[in-house]
Amino acid sequence: MQKLVIASRESVLAMWQAQHIQARLQQLYPQIEVSILGMTTQGDQILDKTLSKIGGKGLFVKELEQALLDGRAHLAVHSIKDVPMVLSEGFALAAITEREDPSDAFVSNAYQSLAEMPVGAIVGTASLRREAQVRARYPHLQVQPLRGNVQTRLRKLDEGQYDAIILATSGLKRLQLEERIRAVLVPQESLPAAGQGALGIETLAAADEVIALLAPLNDAQTTACVTAERALARALNGSCQVPLAAYATEEDGVLTLNGLVAHPDGSVVLTAQAQAPVAYADSLGRAVAKKLADDGAHQLIQAVLAQS
Repeated sequence: MQKLVIASRESVLAMWQAQHIQARLQQLYPQIEVSILGMTTQGDQILDKTLSKIGGKGLFVKELEQALLDGRAHLAVHSIKDVPMVLSEGFALAAITEREDPSDAFVSNAYQSLAEMPVGAIVGTASLRREAQVRARYPHLQVQPLRGNVQTRLRKLDEGQYDAIILATSGLKRLQLEERIRAVLVPQESLPAAGQGALGIETLAAADEVIALLAPLNDAQTTACVTAERALARALNGSCQVPLAAYATEEDGVLTLNGLVAHPDGSVVLTAQAQAPVAYADSLGRAVAKKLADDGAHQLIQAVLAQS
């Protein structure tokens, strides 16, 4: 191949991600011209409603997939946590790159931590997963919706619309905004979303030559962890309409997977954990999902969906 085109959303963070992959590909294949096709997705255009109300994070992916289908691009770079748990037919995740810090970050101009915030203080987040965990631990706080790219969310905080906001640590680090982080929320306080902090590269499933070129970008440890996390979410029909978290770590060839399903108001929080060798990542995800299901996860999810 003489040319590779990367489809990407046009937000600052998405373009950083695409440029990061572009640079790595150019280093690997100096003979290939690698360019970026910037696009505005439906998820970027609708900012007055929460994602859970307008169809979920798949809205960030559809236009990029169309560019792959009609030949305008050869690959698309996504935050894995924005990729639907079941890909559209004909598409494949060709590589998952080494994970950045998967944690959630507490950002505030007035407070050092969630625990320090007074009764009635306002926390902003676009994520039902984050909202449920904040409400469960800190029921005295108000949680209000927060949409927009990273810069827009920080601006709303600085304007005083919120007393604190919660963002992905990885995005702040990639944009060199670490100084805005007041506290990193440990998994016990805010369990991450499936795939959080990892980038996924999507192609057409039949694009064998492109898939071969992307193989060196795949990180085996991250792929195993994300495979387990996404298997859990898939088994529970996870979407951003339901507070669902899944986070795996690897040590000495063994994966430890923690899963969580909750009611958005924090009144019910189900958790489960299991371990398995790396080779059984998908089975591990399904096993933890079954533990959650045995504790009533499916009934909880149905109740949440019925109310949404």
